[in-house]
Amino acid sequence: MNIKFDNKKYYRLPWNLADNTITWLEPTKKCNLYCDGCYRKNVTEHKSIETIKEELDVFTSLRISDGVSIAGGDPLTHPDILEIVRLVKSYGLKPIINTNGLALTPELLKELKKAGVFGFTFHIDSKQQRPHWKGKTEIELNELRLYYAEMLAKEGNISCAFNATVYGDTLQYVPDIVEWGQKHIDKVHVLVFIAYRAAICGGEFEYYAGGKQIDMREIAYSLDFDEKEKTKKRTDILSTDILMEIRKKYPDYDACAYLNGTERPDTFKWFLASRLGTKEKIFGYPGPKFMEIVQTGHHLLFNRYLAYATPQTLRRGKLIFLLSPFDKRLRKAFKNYLIQCLKNPLYLFKRVYSQSIMMIQPADLYKDGGMNMCDGCPDITIHEGKLVWSCRLEELFKYNTFIHIVPKDGIFNREEYKIKKD
Repeated sequence: MNIKFDNKKYYRLPWNLADNTITWLEPTKKCNLYCDGCYRKNVTEHKSIETIKEELDVFTSLRISDGVSIAGGDPLTHPDILEIVRLVKSYGLKPIINTNGLALTPELLKELKKAGVFGFTFHIDSKQQRPHWKGKTEIELNELRLYYAEMLAKEGNISCAFNATVYGDTLQYVPDIVEWGQKHIDKVHVLVFIAYRAAICGGEFEYYAGGKQIDMREIAYSLDFDEKEKTKKRTDILSTDILMEIRKKYPDYDACAYLNGTERPDTFKWFLASRLGTKEKIFGYPGPKFMEIVQTGHHLLFNRYLAYATPQTLRRGKLIFLLSPFDKRLRKAFKNYLIQCLKNPLYLFKRVYSQSIMMIQPADLYKDGGMNMCDGCPDITIHEGKLVWSCRLEELFKYNTFIHIVPKDGIFNREEYKIKKD
């Protein structure tokens, strides 16, 4: 069922290149794990503290941010990760570590908390070659997700997020992860689903760096056309596809805010939802006015848009109901809460939690060779003193320029390029 989503019914997040929620810092290219669909070539190469400080100076001179995603590679492989966290904190920014979690121990977590870490985003999905977890489904991997969520909860006051790349054969499991997130809504604060993307080599396009044709197979995020045909990998999953999949288990589920694409304003590149509830019951999903109040209010008070809320804030979901007069969907959630309290007065004494769910739709490729990137993308990083998309950084490493795409058939139309489905 193809449902048209009207972007005007959602709040367009005000993030932009100069004023955003987060910024992307890559202190290392080294990773201790292989993930199918990774955007970065695994190289044992760590940046020095001096270089990291220089990049933070550039970030803070060009861009307002609330937090910094410390990524890579896997940042926990960096020998000076504690100093990096302290450095980010010293700039008045929230240090968020993006990691697969392999190197994280309770002892290291305790040290990172002392250094000032604000939160973690754990990348866990079934396409990782993870020791002792190979061949496990997304549902089985919830056991591993819970291990890290409980580790952070035990240490206390640390934001806990999980992301997973969504493939054609794992899309069906997204609702199960969302259901698991509800069962642990007291410990899990954010869920992120990233649609799989790859540049198809040997298909309808040729790739150029400057004026020179190149072999895209030299870039990590490429997929041979024959391999694509053999494995039937989908590179056309949309954020709205993920949303509709979640609705199979949660019919009332809806997003409240989005980022559009650089070429099409009606594409949902970052599609953000928030939900209020307990482990047993979800009361509803705040609407666009709620998110507008949160983002603009935070910017008015602190001169920056909000990236991550503290765990203490997220377990005070009842306070969000105070915004019900301004948001229709929030009023519905409040009504559901009151009805539940009438049925069972004990709910008056239960905590109501807020949990975010983000769906990310990376670069879309059109038949004329156009690239629909994320307009106002938070994951902007530094390359040679300039702000650039972190998801395409390998192109700059290899060719010192972004690759552009030319259709072989010379046909120019704005119809989306999609890999044929089964």
